[in-house]
Amino acid sequence: MDFSRQFIEFALGKGVLRFGEFRTKAGRMSPYFFDSGLFDDGASLGRLADFYARAILACGIAFDMLFGPAYKGIALAAATAVALAARGRNVPFCFNRKEAKDHGEKGLLIGARPRGRVLIVDDVISAGTSVRESVERISAAGARPCGVVIALDRMERGSGSRSAVQEVRALYGIPVAAVATLDDLIAYLAGREDLAGSLEAIRAYRQRHGADAA
Repeated sequence: MDFSRQFIEFALGKGVLRFGEFRTKAGRMSPYFFDSGLFDDGASLGRLADFYARAILACGIAFDMLFGPAYKGIALAAATAVALAARGRNVPFCFNRKEAKDHGEKGLLIGARPRGRVLIVDDVISAGTSVRESVERISAAGARPCGVVIALDRMERGSGSRSAVQEVRALYGIPVAAVATLDDLIAYLAGREDLAGSLEAIRAYRQRHGADAA
């Protein structure tokens, strides 16, 4: 999709996506690193949110509202709700706090009351902990988790043969959409002669640690 390529160019330009040698949480040496926390100003967050909105509208997941898991998902859900409204789809959103308050707006959730089909908005899926906690909170509130949307699907195997995204799909029976995938990044790099070294390293990493695309 055009927006996937545009997103990759945007992430590279902002320094959110970098090439080199980086150790992952799994202890692997990765030839690339993605840090969504570097979308750290109003202009870049607004553009990021529009990419999320485009991916959400393109993926076809039916939803009634957004949920952003603390902490990165808070800004993502709020900004994406604004971007969706600008594209003609005005939906409520909510997010959670890490610890419940016993005064003011009590409880763990802030924003609209979870209802109907709730789409979870996060940056990436690593171990799937954030998704599990989000599913539990949404379900406990009487709503139904209907899917997850993330910025980048690394398409990398976890402890087994499946990727973290595939494990979430299988465990919760919900779809996961991404603004871009590792395969999108490889396709982008194939057209950049100046990044041929990074392409070779990422292809080798995909071959060694990647999960099947299905």
